[in-house]
Amino acid sequence: MKLVFRSSIFLLAWALFAVPGMYAAEAEPLRVAIAGLVHGHVEGFFSNSAHRPEIRIVGISDPDRSLFDRYAAEFKLDPALYHADLEEMLRTAKPQAVLVYSNTFDHRKIVELCAKHHIPVMMEKPLAVSLQDAQAIERAAREAEIQVLVNYETSWYPSNHGMFDLVHAGAIGDVRKVVVHDGHKGPKEIGVSQEFLKWLTDPKLNGGGALFDFGCYGADLMTWLMNGQRPLSVTAVTQQIKPEIYPHVEDEATIILTYPKAQAIVQASWNWPFDRKDMEVYGRTGYVITVGRDNLKVRRAGEKEEQIVAAQKVPSPYNDSLTYLRAVVLDGLKPDGLSSLETNVIVTEILDAARQSAATGKTVNLKP
Repeated sequence: MKLVFRSSIFLLAWALFAVPGMYAAEAEPLRVAIAGLVHGHVEGFFSNSAHRPEIRIVGISDPDRSLFDRYAAEFKLDPALYHADLEEMLRTAKPQAVLVYSNTFDHRKIVELCAKHHIPVMMEKPLAVSLQDAQAIERAAREAEIQVLVNYETSWYPSNHGMFDLVHAGAIGDVRKVVVHDGHKGPKEIGVSQEFLKWLTDPKLNGGGALFDFGCYGADLMTWLMNGQRPLSVTAVTQQIKPEIYPHVEDEATIILTYPKAQAIVQASWNWPFDRKDMEVYGRTGYVITVGRDNLKVRRAGEKEEQIVAAQKVPSPYNDSLTYLRAVVLDGLKPDGLSSLETNVIVTEILDAARQSAATGKTVNLKP
């Protein structure tokens, strides 16, 4: 299984997409439809991307008309874009791709419906609430020959790509231990919308609490870093530190993944004092620590102190979710790595096993 972004791919990307503004001006916009409005990330899409020239929104579907009206008023969306029924929108609006901002439980039925109409999908992380649903999504995508992508904010961080390149260039030797930190004070504490909070704290609709909400980032990054290798075992501990706020789901989770010669510790939390998305990668001869989106701390064999360096810019289309989606749908780019369905089925397998481990207090050994 090869999930490595090789240098030749990046050189080709530079050649094809070095001037994205010019490319967008010359190409027809990608026709996209929105499925669901309850995922809070949709607000970021509307504020930052809805009016980008390289895409055109041709429909928005959600059963709650009042939710659509709220976003339409705030972001100056055409009321004619609204559809109460997803299949009716797919049939009449004829999008080239669907962006999914539903709860995670609904991902399976949305993908299966889009597969019926042969329309590619990009959803917000994570892929699914269970391995069974992830495999059903994979099956539907394969049978309909559509691409299914999973969007993580961290997929586009220069720091993560810089870390990956250093590791795979052998700069720190073979990977031995990885520690990933993701999360914030908690969804209620940071003031997410009521419709977002409602399903984030529902174990059926979210798969869990902090375990699925933020554990998916570390599982995704580690699977990418390990070139698609599945772990040998998964051990997880979860807690309800704030049961008065989150009575139905865990707000604290730690996942330990073992590999033949490496170990990863994924720390997912709704209890961090500050927002964070960072990771530490320790090799046999050095380490790389990501610092936010753009910087790295690096120390290699023979160096007395760590160096703080700025990560290089990530070449298009690997630096932006919509640019990447366009390249996959319109230009035939084969998905791999962080956003790929192949990677994210493994991510869901890890999360499913972590939930089982936390419930039973036992390590889950994954089948070969």
